[in-house]
Amino acid sequence: MPANPKNILAVDDEPKILDVVAAFMKSRGFNVFSAENGRQALDILDRENIALVLLDLMLPDISGEEICRAIRKKSRLPVIMLTAKVEEENLIEGLRLGADDYIRKPFSLKELGARVDAALRRASDDLVPLALRNSFRNGDLTVDFEKDMIKKKGQRVSLTPSEMKVLAALMKYPGKVFTRTELIEIALGDEFDGYERAIDTHVKNLRQKIENDSKNPEYVLTVHGIGYRFGGE
Repeated sequence: MPANPKNILAVDDEPKILDVVAAFMKSRGFNVFSAENGRQALDILDRENIALVLLDLMLPDISGEEICRAIRKKSRLPVIMLTAKVEEENLIEGLRLGADDYIRKPFSLKELGARVDAALRRASDDLVPLALRNSFRNGDLTVDFEKDMIKKKGQRVSLTPSEMKVLAALMKYPGKVFTRTELIEIALGDEFDGYERAIDTHVKNLRQKIENDSKNPEYVLTVHGIGYRFGGE
């Protein structure tokens, strides 16, 4: 499901830094989850709906670079690196892996707050999936968000704006389960006050356009009692 915009994960093996960062971000209205190593961080990411990660690169078990790589396999969750590494090649490598920004240690809390605000602003309206062009099951379904083009078995199909927004949201968070209410907010807007099952109609129409068998879908999957998730790999 979409991240809670107030949930931040701070990852650092120095407890004093974690305490200071947590206290500061909490004073600004955020919920802060803290991890002192990579495994704790990955566990929290699996369990909680995190909106942004403050990530130390030098951790005792799993490197920050590896964590960043793991995050980027699943979502475009903003990642700000906290690093004592000053070599340019280290910073470039972190950005290449998908980090959104970096802050050199020691840093001021004022700078930290500004960087966090900027990263969350950039991500707030971002429904662009992990890649602009996505191909699934050896070209059975191709989704090109840059050209606004969807192809099924090489043939172009036309999606409504709502259907496209639903598909984009599901693809941005592969494996995540969206409730009907969440998809309504994404596809139809907060002002929509109709019956929440209205999203089922959009999903049904979407399936008829992109699935081989709309009754046995491979891409837009039903999670009974909850909502929907994306099944493409």
